[in-house]
Amino acid sequence: MSAGTTLLVLAKEPVPGRVKTRLHPAFSPAEAARLAAAALADTLDAVRATPAARRVLVLAGRPGPWLPPGFEVQPQVAGGLDRRLAAALGGCAGPCLLVGMDTPQLTPALLDVGWGEVDAWFGPAADGGYWALGLRSPTPELAGRLLHGVPMSSIGTGAAQRDRLHAAGLRVGLLPMLRDVDTVTDADEVAALAPATRFARTLADLTRQPAAR
Repeated sequence: MSAGTTLLVLAKEPVPGRVKTRLHPAFSPAEAARLAAAALADTLDAVRATPAARRVLVLAGRPGPWLPPGFEVQPQVAGGLDRRLAAALGGCAGPCLLVGMDTPQLTPALLDVGWGEVDAWFGPAADGGYWALGLRSPTPELAGRLLHGVPMSSIGTGAAQRDRLHAAGLRVGLLPMLRDVDTVTDADEVAALAPATRFARTLADLTRQPAAR
């Protein structure tokens, strides 16, 4: 299915104070960074276990010992999220699927997409955004046309992005809706859905500590 597809993960280096800031003050910056690192590790594990032509981490920051083997690392370009997503997708030479680091419940079954009659894959998020975006035949021009100017991090982001895909005449395949981990409520719900993940174990460990909440 996805053996000829490039799988991309757009991520930030899990540095305290720079990641998962919406988990403050329930969790300290260091604790939020631990949760971010766990979510990223779960995501990379799922990608690593999925057949793919290439596996690429598109990273803001520097790779650390948390990065498993089998990944190429590319720096994120400057600019807003729309520009960074467009550059990551547009830089691929063939079919590609991009995900973020906020869905530690990802599984290889979710990522193992086929193309068939599909030109683009779209994975909606419960908060109105999206967790996955894929293109069968990406080019820098197409990626820019699809992404530049899409309002990011809002309840209307997903709808706006789907409108762009349809307006371009692409046949869109829909992936299941997932919940991003942004808030404490999100963290609790995702951990309950995927209790075997590093993320769930890290959350359980932190919430057992009196200072965590």
